[in-house]
Formats: sequence, C-alpha cells, structure tokens
Amino acid sequence: MASSVAIIGTRGYPSYYGGFETAVRKLAPFLAGEGWNVTVYGRSGSTKTDDPERDTRVRTEVTRGIESKSLSTLSYGLTASIHAARTKPDVALVMNVANGFFLPLLKMRGIKTLVNVDGIEWDRAKWGRLAKFIFKTGARMTARFADDLVFDSREIERRWNTEFHRQGVFIPYGGDVPPDLPVEPGLTHRGYALAVARFVPENTIPEFLDAAEVIAEKYPVVIVGSSGYGGPLDEQARLLAERNPNVHALGHISDDARLLALWQHAGVYFHGHSVGGTNPTLVQAMATGTPIVARATVYNREVLGDGAHFCEPNAASIAEAVCALMSEPEQQQAASTHVARRARESYTWEGVNGAYRDALRRLSAD
Repeated sequence: MASSVAIIGTRGYPSYYGGFETAVRKLAPFLAGEGWNVTVYGRSGSTKTDDPERDTRVRTEVTRGIESKSLSTLSYGLTASIHAARTKPDVALVMNVANGFFLPLLKMRGIKTLVNVDGIEWDRAKWGRLAKFIFKTGARMTARFADDLVFDSREIERRWNTEFHRQGVFIPYGGDVPPDLPVEPGLTHRGYALAVARFVPENTIPEFLDAAEVIAEKYPVVIVGSSGYGGPLDEQARLLAERNPNVHALGHISDDARLLALWQHAGVYFHGHSVGGTNPTLVQAMATGTPIVARATVYNREVLGDGAHFCEPNAASIAEAVCALMSEPEQQQAASTHVARRARESYTWEGVNGAYRDALRRLSAD
C-alpha cells in the first residue's frame, strides 16, 4: 500500500510565490512519481490550476483562512491541519515553524511530522514584537512536537542545535539549469545589474534602491520584486524607474522562463538577503551561472563559498562592488564559472527531492 503525505504551510500547488512554493512544485510530482499519495494544501486564488506543467497525480486541497500579512500563515495552517487530522495521512510535511502550534493536533491523530523550520523568522525586521513572539513560540512548539526537522542551511542547523537542542536533516534548495534563453528586450548580455527580492528591509532593498541611482549612471539596473502588499519600498522603486530611464522596475514576475533569462544574461546579480538560510533565489541565480555580489552574511558565505564577491549593507559599498564586477569581463566569467560549479555540486533538485523522500520514508516506516 502506498504511503501518503500531506504538505501543509504553502500557498498550494502549483504556486509561484516564493521558496516554499518552488520547492513544492519540484517535490510533489517527484513524490507522486515515487508512488506516494500526495496532497498539497493551499489557498484560494494562489495557484495556477491551468498550468500545463501541473502534475495531475498531485491532489490539492484549498482551505479557508484570513488573507493578511500577520494572520495568513496561522489561519491557513490551522484549517489545513484540521483537515489533515481528519484524513490522516501517514506523514505531514509542514513548512514554517508558525505552524508548530498545530503539531499537537497532528500528533494526537498519529500523523508523523517533518517540519521545515525555514529561517530565523524572529530575527526579521519586517515583523513586529507580537509576530516575533508568535514565531519564537511556534519554534518552541516545533522543537517539542515535531518528529523530525529540516534545516536548509548548516548555520540554521547550528542555531537549532544550540537554542532548541534539536537535531534534524540538512536539505537545502535546488536550482534549474535553463537552456539558452533570449535576452530581455532593450537589454544586452552581461550588460545590466539585477536585483530579485521581496521588498522587505532585511533583503537590503532600501540600500539597493539608493545604490541603483549610482549604478544607473553607468549601467542599466533591473529590479524584480515587490512587497506583496504595497508600501513605501514599492513606491520608491516605481518613482525611481519613472525618473531614470536606466532603471527598470518590473515588479513580481511569475514567468519562470523570463526570470531565468534575466539571471542568465545579467552582468551582476545583487543578493541582499540577510536572514534565512540557504535562499532559493540565490541558489537559482547560481544555477544560471550569474555573476553575484552578495551581502556579507554567514548564510551567503556558506552557500557561495570562497572566492565569491561580497559587500557591506550600505549603498556606497553595494554600488562600488556591483560597478567593479560589471567593469571586469574576466572577473564576471570567473564568478559565473564558480557559482555554476557550486550549484551543480551541492544545490540540485535531484538531490533535494531525494533527501526529502528519504526523510519522509523513515517517518512513514516508523
């Protein structure tokens, strides 16, 4: 009899919102192909039901919740957990420690749980004191009630070993190696600087927007992303692009091919994420062979390794590092070769999917 798994804590399948959703788009069909009965819980309006790449073997369940910045994860996690408790899959893959509050319900029903703890959410500047308290409490609940944990970086693993005395399995994110794709109209190969990120302070977006004005004096700047809810950073990016023809603010892009093409042909991709762990956006940029300048953090250094280009989180340092790499074609090529090799060695979806399968299989066997 096939084992069953429910995936809780994402926007659904197939969805293109963020890292968890990308992982589920890769993992759910893989597990179905391995003989698992897979159910992915999601939210109304957040998936592409007509996606031609959708795997019909993956079952989807839409539950209700409150669509807001502070309550969406908790409310949808609750309703999905209640539904899963009724249907009783063998294993639940739970994304995000905010859903740790609902693990006792799943445990009470005899459902084994594998929890991807994500980043250190209570370190994120975008959350207020109440949200940080909720995430930290959810982490304590996760440490107590989860059967096994997934850490997407060694530094996150170290934090959980130290702060919560829990072990788990290290599973990062993967990247797609794309075919040769056309250059975005109006741009040239290796001729522009690129930033791709959600518009939140800890992704160094305010500093990059200031740096973009300096970079744009020499090179085109392409900015991809949004806050998801509107706000001052979205407005700043829009106004910057309006008054400077060398700045292109494209907003959120859900077209994978277009986004991969932007990475593939960028002269420099700036990665400003400061908290989290192994960032899916960074890994994907590496897989496309994009020359990268990253904010100097323990997480980014872990993923990029020795020989990568780093900068400090201020506009002057960002502009200097980006322009320096843009002006040196030989260094661009060396940087491209370096990150592509690391992606092939350590950050492939084949390896990621296999590691999740093995972790779920161990719990199912129990």
